[in-house]
Amino acid sequence: MAQVGSLCSEMETLNHALSLVEAFRAFDADNDGRITKAELGGILGSLGYNASEQEVRAMMQEGDKNKDGLLSIHEFLEMNTRELDGGNLASTLSTAYEALDVDGNEILTGEELHGVMQNLGLDLSLENCMHLVASLDSDGDGAVSLDEFRLIVDSLL
Repeated sequence: MAQVGSLCSEMETLNHALSLVEAFRAFDADNDGRITKAELGGILGSLGYNASEQEVRAMMQEGDKNKDGLLSIHEFLEMNTRELDGGNLASTLSTAYEALDVDGNEILTGEELHGVMQNLGLDLSLENCMHLVASLDSDGDGAVSLDEFRLIVDSLL
């Protein structure tokens, strides 16, 4: 039973990280993978947080590791997922990606992810796998490149 509880917890963590990716992309107006302080305030509002301008400024300063005045998606995920415990999820997802990349093309589809998750004994629905891929698909090609995939895995480590 602990295994089911662990999987549920890991899926909650994954869903939270995916909601962060989706919110980030929704406010990244020019699709360059970086957001301004004003865009960060918009993301926080869309996630249900009523942060003051001072709080947004403090978050921006805390998360902006390279001090360029912008938050990259990696900085944003790092800042918002450090308290999360992904358990074995990051390891499982990394293993899955490696298992799928047998042809070396570094492209992952929802169907491929679902197949590997099933082979690993994880009962993730095709719908959840498709949602995961769509959430990470920054170029809209229906698949996730290795770089796109690493964003979410790195945030769970």
